[in-house]
Amino acid sequence: MTRLFANANYDFIGARRYAYGVTAAILIPGLLFLILAGLNYSIEFTGGTLVQIRSQKTVDVAQLRSGLDQQGIHGAEIQGFGAPNEYVIRARVAKRGTDANDTQATAAAVSHALDAVLGQGSYSVLRTEAVGPKVGGELRQKAFLAIFLSFFAVLAYLAYRFEWRFGLAAVIATAHDILATIAFIGVMRLEVSLTIVAAVLSMVGYSLNDTIIIFDRVREDLKKYKKDRFETVLNRAINETLPRSVLTHGTTLATLIALAVFGGEVIRPFALVMFFGVFTGTFSSIYIASPVLMAIEQRWPGALARGHMGTTPTPAPPSAAERKPQPVAR
Repeated sequence: MTRLFANANYDFIGARRYAYGVTAAILIPGLLFLILAGLNYSIEFTGGTLVQIRSQKTVDVAQLRSGLDQQGIHGAEIQGFGAPNEYVIRARVAKRGTDANDTQATAAAVSHALDAVLGQGSYSVLRTEAVGPKVGGELRQKAFLAIFLSFFAVLAYLAYRFEWRFGLAAVIATAHDILATIAFIGVMRLEVSLTIVAAVLSMVGYSLNDTIIIFDRVREDLKKYKKDRFETVLNRAINETLPRSVLTHGTTLATLIALAVFGGEVIRPFALVMFFGVFTGTFSSIYIASPVLMAIEQRWPGALARGHMGTTPTPAPPSAAERKPQPVAR
């Protein structure tokens, strides 16, 4: 695999306009869907009770939902979970901003509904989670704050490690990754839990690592090839890191496929988000971060890039001795 891409010479930067079209085709419909449908938050962020049960007989979902309505639990989500006759019931707290007593009352109402519909002793509770609405709101705020602060941490690190121009380009690429991943989560109707937040943050770190490797090679090539155009340096850096990218992303995708197929219902959303994140992270490192860096350097060239912004140097005019006509051999 390394030999296959050892002498790669693809014009990635030249195809950036097509990549912009792909980005627009992903982001615009995804963001419109988010505006219309929103995200599917778990009870960790909304507050409520989650009960996972295993019934000895097939459950009539409509009858169970009717029983929950009679107990004052409206709009509960009931879905199959893994094994046959295994179900997850998500009941959200009806009133926001109340204390933990509302969460306990919700859990009690779910238990009463299960006893009334299924009968006592005809089911077993495998898992129970309860989160108060205030705690859920705080978790949601802290999750978004963690993602937001990561931008400043990245900008500060890259400004110190390289230049502020590299840091700004990396932050813009990271913003692209986060927006695309959130759109993917919304379209796939994945439940936004702390596991999904961990997947998004892991995806950000993975994408940044890929971007930093390319930028480090760009910095080396700017010093090594002082007469090349900046676009040529960017293409060379991407092609030089291509064997590493193919091997790294290939092994990562193989692992994520295994997690998505065999990991079960709990770990599958994490694997799906990371799987999409590997694609969008690789895409943004090549087609977002690098072209944005070139645009920034053209507008505010740094010390390393100043000699690479012009056209290819023209040959020097011939000297007087070179212009002197040579005798013709007879």
